[in-house]
Amino acid sequence: MRKPVRNWRSLRRMANTIIDSGGGEEIELKEEDAKYFEKLVAERRAKLALGTVEDYLRMLEKMRELEASGEIMVHHVEEDYEPVSVRTLSGRTKKVPTVDTWQHKSCGQCGHIPGYVTSLFWIMRELGIPFIDDTNQTSCTAWNYYGSGTSNTVALSSVFLRNMHVAYEKNAYPLIHCGTSYGDYKECRFLVVMSRDIRERVRNILKKVDRDLVIPEELVHYSEWLHVMRSRIAEKRKYDVSGITAAVHAACHTYKLMAEDYTYDDSVMGGVKPAPTTSVALALGAKVADYSTWYDCCGFGFRHILTEREVSRSFAYFRKIQPVVREAKADVLLVHDTGCVTTFDKSQFVFHAHGYKESVPVISDSQFAALTMGAHPFIVCQLQWHLADWRPLLTKMGIDWEKAQSEYKSYLEGIKKGGRPEFIRSPPRKLAPRVKT
Repeated sequence: MRKPVRNWRSLRRMANTIIDSGGGEEIELKEEDAKYFEKLVAERRAKLALGTVEDYLRMLEKMRELEASGEIMVHHVEEDYEPVSVRTLSGRTKKVPTVDTWQHKSCGQCGHIPGYVTSLFWIMRELGIPFIDDTNQTSCTAWNYYGSGTSNTVALSSVFLRNMHVAYEKNAYPLIHCGTSYGDYKECRFLVVMSRDIRERVRNILKKVDRDLVIPEELVHYSEWLHVMRSRIAEKRKYDVSGITAAVHAACHTYKLMAEDYTYDDSVMGGVKPAPTTSVALALGAKVADYSTWYDCCGFGFRHILTEREVSRSFAYFRKIQPVVREAKADVLLVHDTGCVTTFDKSQFVFHAHGYKESVPVISDSQFAALTMGAHPFIVCQLQWHLADWRPLLTKMGIDWEKAQSEYKSYLEGIKKGGRPEFIRSPPRKLAPRVKT
């Protein structure tokens, strides 16, 4: 028999251990701990149940049933959104909208790596594709869940559906920039659809802000949009990147959370690895090199980057940066999530200070695509926000970064003297906002 449990952390650790091992061990608990422990075991079992293909497909079926009965509204990927079909890990076909998308921006991108989102907007403008950059958006608040555990299912789901209703009333389909928001929203959608209790509690919250319960038919990450648009993007390329070797890191929160819903393509990496980002690099003409730790997390991890930051930095450098340099001999590491760019890019300087030499520039697939299409490295792609040395990459791409840097300095001086910043405007939309009845 185990010794009496004395704190909540021990209870949580014990619950996880028992579930993982199959259970059956007798536990001595104080009376006041028993209910809490039962709750932990139930939560752990629920998490293990999430993410199976059968449960995922059942959730989609349940969503259709709820719509038919009038319990929810579903925001469908209608033909007006000019969708392109892709294959997901579950085997089902997913519809990716290509026009009139509502940009669900990332707090981390906008705050730390703004060239990430401006590159995506610039690409859309260059292709003549209308989009909405809405100021009426909140953060997904998933930091509370992944970072500190202080939030709860109802709160997270209410924020999710509040944002989805904003997109719905604008008659624009949500395109989610952040991998964490994407993964969080997939889990929230699953729980709202499958739990009547959660659904009704969320409905009551939404009523207080005069919003309805609208659930997207598909949850779409921006990297999936780039994937289906890659041929059109490649047609606009200005620079020859056939001499560039890229390594790709796929974000955990895009293809490991509710893994069944992310895009795979038999023509990309044999269909055994996620297609987005890799497909864009290949379409642009770059080489994509594999490396042994491709599956590993970037090291960000949310909670431990706050409490044990050197663990994150060490993992990022020794498990990812070094293999990318030594094995792939990459000129650039391409990623598709906020935390991954931040961790890979911002961590390298610590190890250089300790004498390690390996380094590789880290940018998003949208930045790489925009650069190849001729976007300004600093006014649009904003590489000046990145720490790892990007100069060798630009030189190898044939981009005169010194000239571009001089142009950028002149641009800033003009703004200081009262000039207007260059805003990326959306092409005209064809879909009118929905009228609430």
